[in-house]
Amino acid sequence: MDPLPRYRFERLVDEALASLPAELAPVLDNVVIRVVDRDPDEPDLLGLYEGVPHTERSGAEGPDVVSIFRLALCDACDDLDELTREVRITVIHELAHAAGIDDDRLHDLGWG
Repeated sequence: MDPLPRYRFERLVDEALASLPAELAPVLDNVVIRVVDRDPDEPDLLGLYEGVPHTERSGAEGPDVVSIFRLALCDACDDLDELTREVRITVIHELAHAAGIDDDRLHDLGWG
């Protein structure tokens, strides 16, 4: 689909955050979520978690960063409904990594 304007895309990310599973809500205390057009190294990447999973923190770490890639997500979707679903899945997926949940467990939970 054509790229959604940044303000509309950010609204989708906000809606995804508002609908987080209860297990992931505490992770938000130490995570910065940013919307970026594309990852420069992997232009098709939908999202990226950078940080130390909460299950491995010592307490001295700064905030983690979750990047949600607007143009890659728009490219991957055919319409607004699909984009809305994919943004939610991507936000949950990346925040789950911050919570220390690996890809296999994410798939078991239906979040990946």
